[in-house]
Amino acid sequence: MEIRIEKIRKEFDRYPALDEVSLGIRSGELIALLGPSGSGKTTLLRLVAGLERPTTGRIFFGQEDASWKPVQERNVGFVFQHYALFRHMTILDNIAFGLTVRPRDVRPPKEEIRRRALELLDMVQLTGLEKRYPNQLSGGQRQRVALARAMAIEPRVLLLDEPFGALDAKVRKELRKWLREFHDRTGHTTIFVTHDQEEALELADRVVVMSQGKIEQIGSSDDVYDRPNSPFVFSFIGDSVNLPVTVSGGVVNYLGIPVGVSDEHEGEGQFFFRPSDVDLISEGDGISGRVTSHRRLAGTRIIEVDVGTAREPNHVEIEVPLNGAAERGTMVKFRPARWKIFGVE
Repeated sequence: MEIRIEKIRKEFDRYPALDEVSLGIRSGELIALLGPSGSGKTTLLRLVAGLERPTTGRIFFGQEDASWKPVQERNVGFVFQHYALFRHMTILDNIAFGLTVRPRDVRPPKEEIRRRALELLDMVQLTGLEKRYPNQLSGGQRQRVALARAMAIEPRVLLLDEPFGALDAKVRKELRKWLREFHDRTGHTTIFVTHDQEEALELADRVVVMSQGKIEQIGSSDDVYDRPNSPFVFSFIGDSVNLPVTVSGGVVNYLGIPVGVSDEHEGEGQFFFRPSDVDLISEGDGISGRVTSHRRLAGTRIIEVDVGTAREPNHVEIEVPLNGAAERGTMVKFRPARWKIFGVE
């Protein structure tokens, strides 16, 4: 099911939670809405579900204008962060619930409902647990049941709101891999909301980065991580360093000293780079500073370097090899291997 969102605005007490948002989602695509709290991502998901109505703008399911259709007429599957399973029902009855409450004229026979629920139980790898109750399952298993229940009604669109937010890190990682495989098997158009960058980058076909009710950037994981189009996207996705620089004659200067890279623009700007995208150097132009602390991170070492002045210290973190300079008080010089400058006039 293709979804088209056209200039959606949503106001709460005249405050715009969404401001003229437009987005096209291809049929069978898995889209992540990524952003901090208050960015509008959950509001957008609720508008697609029909749980909220737009102030202005339209939402299309295929060629059908669904902007004002109630949630029960949109045929969407919704998975919440906290499962929302019925504690007094068995796992099988939870999965079958959406089918059993359909009007009699469109309700499948009991045996068909049971067959479909068991099939979904097998699909989410929980065969044999149909007689258990939600409190007898782990958090990861309960979330799989919630997904199977959403799928039972054969939705046109699957919506997930922070689906793994209540789970610990190890279980979240396992479920991310499982959800990607599940999506590839079923081919449903899927939209999920998350504030977890790693989750979005690993799972989604495209990531929609949101901030303050607007879309900052739409693209693949490589696009938004390697080619961020704004200071917000660069700083929000992954670790980053931001230094004020001046570009003069193509030479980029920090504190009046060349940093060893060039740019075609002229003027003042914000110099962004990733802590992992630096080369330690012993000579030539670069950024110099004194190591103030260090810590090990898996196979690399993170060092904190004061690259400011005696009057105005400026501490940044960069990633170096385990055998790289790390002792407190050591002077180091480095040069960014990849970077981007914003705000140059």
